[in-house]
Amino acid sequence: MEKLVFQNGVKKDQLLSATNDDHGGVIVELKEPMDSTVFQNMLKASLSKWKLQGKKGVWIKVPIELVNLVETAVKEGFWYHHAEPHYLMLVYWIPETENTIPANASHRVGIGAIVLNEKRELLVVQENSGRLKGTAVWKIPTGIVEEGEDIFEGATREVKEETGIDTEFLEVLAFRQTHKALFGKSDLFFICMMRPLSFDIQKQDLEIEAAQWMPLEEYAAQPFVQKHGIFKYTKDLCLAKAESGYPGFTPVPIASFFDGSTSFLYFNKDGLDQESSAIHL
Repeated sequence: MEKLVFQNGVKKDQLLSATNDDHGGVIVELKEPMDSTVFQNMLKASLSKWKLQGKKGVWIKVPIELVNLVETAVKEGFWYHHAEPHYLMLVYWIPETENTIPANASHRVGIGAIVLNEKRELLVVQENSGRLKGTAVWKIPTGIVEEGEDIFEGATREVKEETGIDTEFLEVLAFRQTHKALFGKSDLFFICMMRPLSFDIQKQDLEIEAAQWMPLEEYAAQPFVQKHGIFKYTKDLCLAKAESGYPGFTPVPIASFFDGSTSFLYFNKDGLDQESSAIHL
């Protein structure tokens, strides 16, 4: 904590501890319990200082155990940005200019896994919940990529969880974007090609009604698959990959120029002669 001193020498309340972000703003992480009146005084004094310093956005991370301070911050002009199980993030824009604080994450990421064995059999499931429950429709394993998880990791995990089958990720064959999905968010769905490393199915009882290896032609002949959007194109991708080697996108590790962290760029490597280690973003 530090003291704010105005030019007339009057000392104000202690300030909130904050760190600078990369865009001219500050981040406050509340950790210690405090009375809401004390917090209000510290917040007002801090906002005055940050305004004099020319700061822009103010982020306050409120842990769930300090929820009593949320109302105080909202009365000072803060609004909700996003929430996680253990905290709420509040934001405030200081200057009288256009607000450039980025919106909360707008998308969630899902995967569908095409797992095709050497007998041209496709790994398929019937769901025990959701819209397809009780329809007798056979579909490929699908799921949601978890926070901090790469697409290829999510695809491998979901197949294992739903069917007990170990797989090797090969390629992203296609992806779909939709809007106004869960809680109004947009959705990115990646269709992935996987190679089976095991074959003994052990289905997950909670989410999966049934699972089996099904001849590709039998899967493609399902009336539902033939008529409905993404199911039809998934069928077409399966056939194209099996019969003509339809090329997809493979993950290549790349190092960040800024901090050296590793991420993955998905692209068709055919015709490219470039060392992945030399790629920087």
